Amino acid sequence: MALKSAQINVMQTAARKAARALVRDFGEVENLQVSRKGPGDFVSKADTRTEHILSEELLKARPDFGLLPEEGEEVAARDGRHRWIIDPIDGTTNFLHGIPHFAISLALEQDGNIVAGVVYQPLTDELYWAERGAGAYLNDRRLRVSARMQLETCVVGTGLAQIGRPATPHYLAELQATMSNVAAVRRLGAASLDLAYVAAGRFDAFWETGLAAWDIAAGVLLVREAGGVVSRRDGSSDVMKTGDVLAGNEAIHGRLQRLFREARKTA
Repeated sequence: MALKSAQINVMQTAARKAARALVRDFGEVENLQVSRKGPGDFVSKADTRTEHILSEELLKARPDFGLLPEEGEEVAARDGRHRWIIDPIDGTTNFLHGIPHFAISLALEQDGNIVAGVVYQPLTDELYWAERGAGAYLNDRRLRVSARMQLETCVVGTGLAQIGRPATPHYLAELQATMSNVAAVRRLGAASLDLAYVAAGRFDAFWETGLAAWDIAAGVLLVREAGGVVSRRDGSSDVMKTGDVLAGNEAIHGRLQRLFREARKTA
């Protein structure tokens, strides 16, 4: 059985506590009071309540740490070093439409580096977790990225354009090129789970642009600790600042990067 650190135990406890009400709400999704936060981006009472529970639990356990939540105000770290990064419901649109594919995503940043991450799917009770230098796990099972080497055998995840975030010519060219060269492309609507699926070998790769830190912080660590490669599509490493992510095993990551480079020339 994998040994979890005190930090992972704090995150796991917070996620499981917040998930209880989330599961109840999902069963009554049609009764949720929903407001528009922006084009194609919905926020519900479930979002804000879940974030409140997570913030309360994490700060109770580590009162000197800061917070970067999706919905609420950022809280500065009193110790000047640590910050929790919180996405209370990654896949809010899925949640509100009764689609059972969403997750709570939590990450711990230390001195600007992500050192621990948890992605929890409440409906399946799948807890993905990782610590820097200690590997990635699904519940108690060690994770490794897919070993596939050829694009034509791969299933690749992505995030499609939506209202307020139109597709760029470059993305459309990349999507067309990918669809023509892989076994299948999937769009599931929750980036944290997409990255967790890469870490677990369910997806062979994943790419998306325009993501926020809370969407990807835990997932990026999961992929890297499962032996995968994560970068921007151009190969640079500042994915947390840009929200431009390409993840996969070393071979497929490189092949997609070359495919995208050629596709962008024709866009």
